[in-house]
Amino acid sequence: MLVACDFHNHSCLSPCGSLEQSPAVLARLAHARGLELVALTDHNSALNAPAFAECAMREGLRALFGMEAASAEEVHVLCLFSELQAALDFSAFIAGHLPRLPFDPAKLGDQVVVDADENILDQPDTYLGAALDLGFDQLCEAAAVRGALVIPAHIDRPMFGAISQLGFLPEGPYSAVEAVRPLSASAARGFTVITGSDAHYPEHVARRPFGLELPDGWNSGTQVDLESIRQALQAGRVRLSFGS
Repeated sequence: MLVACDFHNHSCLSPCGSLEQSPAVLARLAHARGLELVALTDHNSALNAPAFAECAMREGLRALFGMEAASAEEVHVLCLFSELQAALDFSAFIAGHLPRLPFDPAKLGDQVVVDADENILDQPDTYLGAALDLGFDQLCEAAAVRGALVIPAHIDRPMFGAISQLGFLPEGPYSAVEAVRPLSASAARGFTVITGSDAHYPEHVARRPFGLELPDGWNSGTQVDLESIRQALQAGRVRLSFGS
């Protein structure tokens, strides 16, 4: 079956995003706009994943949890899990590699942990948008050994993508790569290309989804079957429609 997916979305925890973009708003709009499998990928943290898990269930969405992590070279990487606790454990690991930069919400934007009903639970005082002390290869391997889908983000953008930051896409343990525009096979190094909305604001939700052909049973349990998703991505069972 063809499943409408979006693996790159932020919430009010991401300091460059909108306070209006709560996990509840993301889940509600994703469902209303026809998505079926959606990931929450805040910058360097999965602290809003518990709220998103509840909101996705409430809306009838299937969810993935993780983050958009930033390597020492400032290459952004989507690290995705189907198990909420696995995402939270990886988030705690990443927090140990995040520099303790002074955080000024007036200059850098709010970063807010909320529950499923938009009640504020915490406002982390460490800036979540910084680069980690892990190199790109180290970051990808750390996510892969923990069972994550590893997807270098927007590799064709002029900032924060592998090609702009490193000059090329290195070999790695990727399930796919994400692009904003049509990408040549050579630039993608033969990896399956997907799109993602990179939604920081409500109006961004579902702007760049992709279709993924998944087998029956991919969503039959309490969580999605991550291996089915991994195999479908690696086999290239993807349908793209590039947007803005």
